[in-house]
Amino acid sequence: MSSTGSSKLFSFSGAGNNSDLLLPTSISDVHYDNAKFRNRSFSQFVNQTFVTSGIKRCGVNCSISKFLILLMVVGLMIIITTHKNPIRPMDDVNDDEHGRYSEQIDIRSRGFRNQRLPPRLTPDKINKTIASVLDPEWGLKQQKVKQAFIHAWTGYKTYAMGYDELMPLARKGVDGLGGLGATVVDSLDTALIMGAHTVVSEAGSWIETNLLERISKKGQVNLFETTIRVLGGLLSAYHLSGGEKSGGANLSTAVSLPNPEVYLKTAQELADRLLLAFTQSPTCIPYSDVVLRDKSAHPAPDGLSSTSEVSSVQLEFNYLSQLSGDSKYGIESMKVLEHFRELPKVEGLVPIYISPQSGQFNGENIRLGSRGDSYYEYLLKIWLQQREKRDTNLKYLRDMYEEAMEGVKHLLVRKSYPKELSFVGELPYGPSGGFSPKMDHLVCFLPGVLALGATKGVTKKKALEDNLLTTEDMENLKLAEDLAKTCFEIYNATSTGLASEIVYFSTQGGSESGPDGGNKNSEYAKDIVIKPADRHNLLRPEAVESLFVLYRITQDPIYRQWGWQIFEAFEKYTKVESGGYSSLNDVTMVPPPKRDKMETFFLGETLKYLYLLFGESDVLPLDKFVFNTEAHPFPIKG
Repeated sequence: MSSTGSSKLFSFSGAGNNSDLLLPTSISDVHYDNAKFRNRSFSQFVNQTFVTSGIKRCGVNCSISKFLILLMVVGLMIIITTHKNPIRPMDDVNDDEHGRYSEQIDIRSRGFRNQRLPPRLTPDKINKTIASVLDPEWGLKQQKVKQAFIHAWTGYKTYAMGYDELMPLARKGVDGLGGLGATVVDSLDTALIMGAHTVVSEAGSWIETNLLERISKKGQVNLFETTIRVLGGLLSAYHLSGGEKSGGANLSTAVSLPNPEVYLKTAQELADRLLLAFTQSPTCIPYSDVVLRDKSAHPAPDGLSSTSEVSSVQLEFNYLSQLSGDSKYGIESMKVLEHFRELPKVEGLVPIYISPQSGQFNGENIRLGSRGDSYYEYLLKIWLQQREKRDTNLKYLRDMYEEAMEGVKHLLVRKSYPKELSFVGELPYGPSGGFSPKMDHLVCFLPGVLALGATKGVTKKKALEDNLLTTEDMENLKLAEDLAKTCFEIYNATSTGLASEIVYFSTQGGSESGPDGGNKNSEYAKDIVIKPADRHNLLRPEAVESLFVLYRITQDPIYRQWGWQIFEAFEKYTKVESGGYSSLNDVTMVPPPKRDKMETFFLGETLKYLYLLFGESDVLPLDKFVFNTEAHPFPIKG
């Protein structure tokens, strides 16, 4: 609308009055002094406006039409004055915001101050809004995962608060990890990441009130499990709740309890006792168990430690040294890998047992499943964790990792028959013994690690643009994608859509045969064999972990689609209506019999990785954070 020419836009004539009512042709034509206006009464402002417009104050003889126009003008003036600061209706403000908006309304009403006051949305609402705007479909799916987490936590809190784990069918708790309330600590950073502030408050309050006392009074705990779940959970929560004043992620802005220092203090107290597994051993190889109340350590009944367990605590102890300023944690734990550096290997591969008495490997069993898996994972992740040492002190870890991955490709990777799925088998009697086409679900960590090792956490597109990928990196990334497909097909091959704990693969000329997973529509039904003793599902995270990493790196939506299919199967077959989720005894049957156990890692890992898979890639980016083997994120140093 032009602001030039006649200022008369509409003309209204009233009986007995030959004056016209003039309305402005544009907002710019309505001119008044804000400063003067703020000092006038409302009635003065109305009078002045009418005089300026050539309108006399209405008396008894004022026509109805002119009176309505008068109200329009007054309304227009108010809207112009306050249009920059719209006040939301109170029915759109939740209880938490009510007080804040009442204050804002009061501020604006005092003289109609023209101040810009940003809306005070909770982190929950911000996260939900961002997710739905950027990608509505996956934002909604992400919220479904959050709801599942709340359901799992509610069952635990109701029936098992303070116990290590929930038995959702029996509706009671059980201590299988030393009685330190492992589910509480394992779940805390998932709640922080999801913005589940009620859970953060409940878990944080329990830790602040109970955990230090339990550490001083409880008995035997496993070094590895306690480090990755409890120590790792405390350290991650410390960072994510803003404990590191410079650079902390501070995801708990809506929750102030407890002070993050509680997490660090508790972590140090626990670590001081766990450190005895190292210092009381006659070699660099730590004992497997610690008695917390006695401050003593001892080996397992057979005298041996698992290779994966002794070599998968360094991320946590290194990070604690960084936070506390006490180098003893990192020094003691890194002695293990420095010792491994000198031990004989088979193309970079190592047996799954080692003796803390002799410091030597025991037996010849080589596999990337239980007792072997996270050794290979931590070779890469410790190297990634300390950026400034990658090309100096820690270069040997990268070298060991690369040698091991070449060994995996040469000795352990095979193709199934007839559809040629890539899989990772085992050498139960060493390289001179026979090959076993057996693959634990645990091995599904490997696709994510291979992808992470190839690009160091940046996207494949960026790595290619910056010429960062070697021929070996490209081979490893391709193998990662192939193995991720295999891991998904292990799920897809069963009647429930959930993977069994162990599978075997048919191979060309091989003798492995047996029952399939029950899904006759699976393209790979003849390739995958699931034996009766291996049909259980423990709600494990390894497959969705790799889907998360591969999606972040490749941006291929297929990984999200596979993840959603797996999540829906968890919802359909493992959810317990009274609260929590249950492991299964047989994934090839519908309905599957339940096992009555909710592992801590379902909340700490499985649901966390699914939530991150469906969310935005700038949340905990893989080139700035490294996840321990229990999915607790630590910032990359340097």
